[in-house]
Amino acid sequence: MGTMTAAMAHARDLGLEVVATQHAPVATLEEAAAARGVTPRDIVKTLVVRRGEDDYLFVLVPGDREISWPKLRAHLGVNRLSMPDAATAKAVTGYERGTITPLGSARPWSVLADASLAGRRVSMGSGQRGLALALAADDLVGALGGDMADVTGPRQARPAAE
Repeated sequence: MGTMTAAMAHARDLGLEVVATQHAPVATLEEAAAARGVTPRDIVKTLVVRRGEDDYLFVLVPGDREISWPKLRAHLGVNRLSMPDAATAKAVTGYERGTITPLGSARPWSVLADASLAGRRVSMGSGQRGLALALAADDLVGALGGDMADVTGPRQARPAAE
């Protein structure tokens, strides 16, 4: 394996057992799953959510699901949440969209994982395109002092591009 990324070093420092997988560029969740040898539900998207001024959190969402904003707001006890633009997400995490992970982030934001990840082995971004990290979701959330809650719903079908 090539250079150790900040995410891999952080995982090592936390004592997490991680398997890194390199793959060619991908354009869709299904392509990413195939390249990593997993199902789409085993891929975890790390989404950066803004709670307030200079206050963000990482929400870990299975590939076959999406954030349920009403559930997330209720869990966090807030009325308003938003997704930062790509430049802000990079500024607050150190990672470009599509590579974001709570491991090795520029700042240690809180982690909230969807409850459906409990007991599962997942594949997530590594901070570098074409490199994924596979690990136990429970171990990840526990090592980062995170929480699990039901904060997602089924992924909605998207209309085909014309």
